[in-house]
Amino acid sequence: MELTHSEIKAAVERVAGQVRPIAIAPADDGQLWFALEFLQHTGSFKARGALNFLLTHRENGTLPDAGVTIASGGNAGLACAWAARSQGVRATVFLPATAPKVKVDRLHSYGAEVTLIGTQYADALAASREFAATTGALLSHAYDNPLIAAGAGTLMEEIHQQLPDLDTVVVAVGGGGLFAGIATAAQHYGVRTIAVEPAHCRALNASIEAGELVDEDIDSIAADSLGARRATELALFAAQHYDVTSVLVDDADIVAARRALWEDRRLAVEYGAATALAALRGGVTSPAFRPEPGEKVCVVVCGANTDPADLAT
Repeated sequence: MELTHSEIKAAVERVAGQVRPIAIAPADDGQLWFALEFLQHTGSFKARGALNFLLTHRENGTLPDAGVTIASGGNAGLACAWAARSQGVRATVFLPATAPKVKVDRLHSYGAEVTLIGTQYADALAASREFAATTGALLSHAYDNPLIAAGAGTLMEEIHQQLPDLDTVVVAVGGGGLFAGIATAAQHYGVRTIAVEPAHCRALNASIEAGELVDEDIDSIAADSLGARRATELALFAAQHYDVTSVLVDDADIVAARRALWEDRRLAVEYGAATALAALRGGVTSPAFRPEPGEKVCVVVCGANTDPADLAT
């Protein structure tokens, strides 16, 4: 299954004026840039895909009175609830009981009906599917849907507008919705994609090695946002056919990168959002990705739904 650049361009037109444009900030050396997507509505890139998903169904007349339902580790649920509220639609969100309280509280603030169930994303997904089957609600997905991935890809379109001479984009990978969108748009503009995953939360990396989609165990500090057991077909296709490099980072690298974003720039982000930057940092383990001299690199910092209390200690 392939995501097309035309689908991303259609999403750009659909969500225009309803999502916050990406803010691009330079690092100290002039070759490294940060895409500050954690400033997006709901605190993550997920708002783009959720809005594209609902607007498309509204255009097609396939948005039911029962509203929309989704399973999520937190950020996709927030985005779905925000998009539903903006469209006057009911949202029912299922999360693992391990979801951070800050995300659950924000879901309630968007007016969503929230159910905590099980300990992993798969448990919440099964519950949301049952809810959709019994109520007629539209079943959305945290990442495994071409409309969601196309919406996420609008981020790369905006990065390209601001950095037309970009060589490489670095992005964290969970199930692969953001990655598929980013990599598809990046390939169109001749930009390489670095796909970064925690070493023990590597659904895409394992599938690349196997040559097919496989299930992986999840054991990472970033699992609340990157903890997908299986990547999407869209993500695997992009990884196999586009200019993509898959790298893994240790949890210690992720913790150090998150701490550095706070101490150096006063950016309070999720562990999942710091995962991309961890690929370029040293000090805990050797960097997993070393840019070439003169290579212009943009790191996507994609989520802010975290409790920053530990950053102050």
